[in-house]
Amino acid sequence: MTMGKIIFYEERNFQGRSYETSSDCADMSSHLSRCHSCRVESGCFMVYDRTNFMGNQYFVRRGEYSDYQRMGMSDCIRSCRMIPMHRGQFRIRIYEREDFGGQMHECMEDCDSIMDRYRMSDCMSCHVMDGHWLMYEHPHYRGRMMYLRPGEYRSFKEMGYGGTRFMSMRRIMDSCY
Repeated sequence: MTMGKIIFYEERNFQGRSYETSSDCADMSSHLSRCHSCRVESGCFMVYDRTNFMGNQYFVRRGEYSDYQRMGMSDCIRSCRMIPMHRGQFRIRIYEREDFGGQMHECMEDCDSIMDRYRMSDCMSCHVMDGHWLMYEHPHYRGRMMYLRPGEYRSFKEMGYGGTRFMSMRRIMDSCY
């Protein structure tokens, strides 16, 4: 399995002190006073603007990210999660209501519009059976995103996404690495 590698910098444009990791980091403040840019050398990561993998999320893969504000972060990067490479099938069940209620659809591929494909006006819970997924608040993979790994997600609202309607989803595939 290929491990990821990401380097965080205190200032924009890769300036100031740096911190390198290949794993999850729940609180960047133990390594840097702030984080305003990052460089992904390999793998894929989610970066968050709050500690403990909370707040706004942004998906990063191999490349340079010179300014946290261009990523849609309201504050500096405060935590990160390494996304392991998944080989095999992808399966997710999406539900119209919390606690797996309402309409249910099982998906094995990307969906650029949940409303158009499934006639669901809302997606409020899901069960990821296989693979790693990104859900987006707007169709065509735009807007706020949420990283989902295998497990049950009974309420997006209780996860801090009250008022957010997820309208598209995409698999995190080998091509992302």
